[in-house]
Amino acid sequence: MTTYTQKSICPYDCPYSCGFVAVTDGKRILKVDGDPEHPASRGILCRKMRHYPEAIHSDRRILTPMKRIGEKGKGEFVPVSWEEAILEITDHWKSLIRTDGAEAIGYCYYSGVMSPIQRHCCEALFHRMGACQLVKTLCASAKGAGYADVVGQTGCLDPRELKDSDFYLVWGSNMPATRLPDMKTLAQARRAGKKVVQIEVYGEPMANQCDETFLIRPGTDGALALAMMHILLQEGLADEAFLRESGIGCEEFCRTLPSYTPEWAAGITGIPADAIRRLARLFGGVKAPAIILGSGISRYGNGAMTVRLITILSLFTGAWKYPGGGLCGYNPTPGPYIDLALIQRPDFLTAPTRRININQLAAALTGTPAYPPLKSLYVSGANPACSVSDQKRLREGLAREDLFTVVHDRFLSDTARYADFILPAAFSVEQSDVYLAYDCCTLSAARRIIPPPGEAKSNWDTICLLAKGMGFEDDYFDRTEEDMLELVLRTPTPASRCLNAEDRERLLAGGTVSLPFSDHTRFGTPEGKFYLVNPNLSEPMPRYIECFGGPEPLHLVSVPSNRTLNSIFQQHEGMVRERGPMALVMHPSDAEVRGIHDGDRILCRNDLAEVEFAARISSQIAPGAVAAVGIYASSQSPNGLGCNALHHARLSDEGEATTMNDNTVEVARISR
Repeated sequence: MTTYTQKSICPYDCPYSCGFVAVTDGKRILKVDGDPEHPASRGILCRKMRHYPEAIHSDRRILTPMKRIGEKGKGEFVPVSWEEAILEITDHWKSLIRTDGAEAIGYCYYSGVMSPIQRHCCEALFHRMGACQLVKTLCASAKGAGYADVVGQTGCLDPRELKDSDFYLVWGSNMPATRLPDMKTLAQARRAGKKVVQIEVYGEPMANQCDETFLIRPGTDGALALAMMHILLQEGLADEAFLRESGIGCEEFCRTLPSYTPEWAAGITGIPADAIRRLARLFGGVKAPAIILGSGISRYGNGAMTVRLITILSLFTGAWKYPGGGLCGYNPTPGPYIDLALIQRPDFLTAPTRRININQLAAALTGTPAYPPLKSLYVSGANPACSVSDQKRLREGLAREDLFTVVHDRFLSDTARYADFILPAAFSVEQSDVYLAYDCCTLSAARRIIPPPGEAKSNWDTICLLAKGMGFEDDYFDRTEEDMLELVLRTPTPASRCLNAEDRERLLAGGTVSLPFSDHTRFGTPEGKFYLVNPNLSEPMPRYIECFGGPEPLHLVSVPSNRTLNSIFQQHEGMVRERGPMALVMHPSDAEVRGIHDGDRILCRNDLAEVEFAARISSQIAPGAVAAVGIYASSQSPNGLGCNALHHARLSDEGEATTMNDNTVEVARISR
């Protein structure tokens, strides 16, 4: 057997878009390993992706279109041809448009495929159709809004700049699960005598890699940031000259800080006042501290304001002036490297249509006072029955017999079990695309390595077939994905104009280029300065605001697992076994008063649902908080529901984002 290697890029929802090298015979992927020549990931590849060939060649893959024959949710289907599936689907849509209007049709996609052409192409079809629009704010849009409130379009630190930092404050970031390549940087920094400190609700995943952990009550991070700035200003550790010269509103903001004492913050955060003082002095006692900011802290009703305050803290000592100083964890680029409008085609949408926030999909499927329920739903690159808030109500909507659902997927996911038609999807190595890292200044492209098995098709090919079935004759739907790849890469944006002809040819052949790091003191605001006070906002002055919370005594947060990603990788049986049963982490004091011991079966409930977990007792979680680790399929849950059944569909203060970490629960023991 003749084999060869070809480079590709991880297609999943992590900040790096890590490079990997596939060993193939042209028909199968035999092995994958990290690409040592990738400029950001540098040969590092997580355990999940090292098992990628198992998923690609799983005997559980769907390889032909399937039509439902049984009750919704039961997963009973029969194979049909692509011709039959396309005809029935598009005939149904045409009928709905005639009787109910195109806004009776909606779509849902998210991070199952992160490469832009395959991810976003379905928007062009539904824009052309005049269907509902999807507001895709399931992850970190509140984080982006809070960051932009301070520095506009300024790029933050690329992770490769962290080698120059002299102190690391890991704030709400489970780095072994979400930033694996950076773990090597932190380990080297600690060996060089630099301090790594984390602030976290549930600190166990990072505790062994940190010099100290500060456990904080959920949703109170903004209070801690304010108290730290209080100390920095009081003890002369703030760079007041930098704040006045490069910022707007220095005097006004600093006048608010005397009331934000460590004692005030201690009562809110649960961190003792003396510990807050010590943390502030550690942060202010170095020249180039870096805050490595996770996204979980923004998934609250006060999420954008929290990120706004932490961004100001990162500027408060003047750290942004020095190599390695500042904030890492949002967008390091000064603008987009590709023009997404080429793919999404907003120009196809000739009139405003209904907007559906992905976090409120349950309401869209069951109806609201303002809108009747959707009559059809198309799902690709997503598994909302498992991964979206208000899970119980969402599944009730999916179970409606009058809802016509089409799912493009590789496996029989929880959502696919409710489909009327399932269309077989391709893996990344079976299609071509461009890749954007949302935490690194890199741009990549990857060409197809092997053909899709059976009758599986890429998102692009599927969308073009559906468009033809609808009778759309636009040139857009006549292109191949290779045509789109070339169009996207040959169309420069202001941020990618610096690429030379050689770089673009390297990308077209399938490779990665590194672009320049941002100038972090060239602030991307109209005034060229950052905002301590932002006069363009309805609330110009930053302040602490409380999160939503709730009446139950325990605050629930969701944390990622390093063995699975969202609802992806459920096909890796070994990884799922290692992850173990669906667990809820509790502090010993909270467990003791409820008579709960490690390993007990427990019921976690609020006004939305009741979900069964196994109890895990840990001193590395803040008292009064409980943590659900990872997303589980319904078949892996004792009562078929996961942590998203306990999450309300409320949105954040800015960015219309999820507030999945802003819910309260009560817990009781079922049995030991």
